[in-house]
Amino acid sequence: MKKINWGLIGPGKVTHAFVKDLQLLEHSRVSAVASRSAAKAEAFAEQYDIPNRYGSYAELFQDEEVDIVYIATPPNSHAELGIAAMNAGKHALIETPLAVNSAQAQELIAASRRNGVFLMEAFWVRFIPAIRECLELAQNKTIGDITYITADLTTPRSNLDADWRLDMGLGGGALMTRASYPVALAYMILGKPQEVVAAARFHRTGADKQVSAILKYENGIANIMGGFVSNSDMVGRIYGTAGSILLDPWWYETESFTIVENGGESRAVKMPKHGKGFTHEIDECVRCIRAGKIQSDLWSHRHSLEWKGIIDEIRMQIGLKYPFE
Repeated sequence: MKKINWGLIGPGKVTHAFVKDLQLLEHSRVSAVASRSAAKAEAFAEQYDIPNRYGSYAELFQDEEVDIVYIATPPNSHAELGIAAMNAGKHALIETPLAVNSAQAQELIAASRRNGVFLMEAFWVRFIPAIRECLELAQNKTIGDITYITADLTTPRSNLDADWRLDMGLGGGALMTRASYPVALAYMILGKPQEVVAAARFHRTGADKQVSAILKYENGIANIMGGFVSNSDMVGRIYGTAGSILLDPWWYETESFTIVENGGESRAVKMPKHGKGFTHEIDECVRCIRAGKIQSDLWSHRHSLEWKGIIDEIRMQIGLKYPFE
């Protein structure tokens, strides 16, 4: 079958990892890269032998070879660039978060439907083999009814003043770039919570540097945290009435986990990733595009909206509002 041609928007650190994984796959190739800096696009293209390189995003959107655009710019630009790409007839894979709020996410989904093109949030965690297996085990009640989940993503940063992740103008903060992942783990297992209780500490930029939330469900609770001020063990813990599942560090990109039955017996499971792990979401994009779908069943438009709704509620409770909203 014809290879799927990818165009890359925003050749930063994550895109380097993404393209290395993409080059491991036979069904895809990178045909173009764009940056606001022509020199940066040129250097990236030379490093990965990419034939077309552009000094503007609009030029890439008009490239007839490009089938799907991977957007890895800061969150504040995701909605604008995603809509422009889809209006040009391109499929779109947009880095997490899909948008900074639910209203923007709905605009992106409307553009996907209007243009009949595939759109997915690049929530690579959902497609990693070990995570997929854990979700199936939870759904199948292997450890009984799930009653408690605890997960965090906390990594210290050496210079918060200079870090884009704390830049309010770019849609930064611990919730958007860190805690949203633990929130997603709870959502993927337990769905939308009945109640959310959240708190945060803020940096001088106005962005949250540490955030925590309790998500309350009818039959369970999830405790999540994210931040830039400390390390943690990065173990994801899923507790049920008949046992528990412990996702090994770092849980959101893990290749292994342990099932512990009530009574103490345990079983370790190893499920290697292909490359760093972006390969699995790329596989899903290609599968959906070739099937003529505009969304994935595993991480659908509805999933992105419901997840974003939880994030919006946490934002409201901690008083986080971006200047461009």
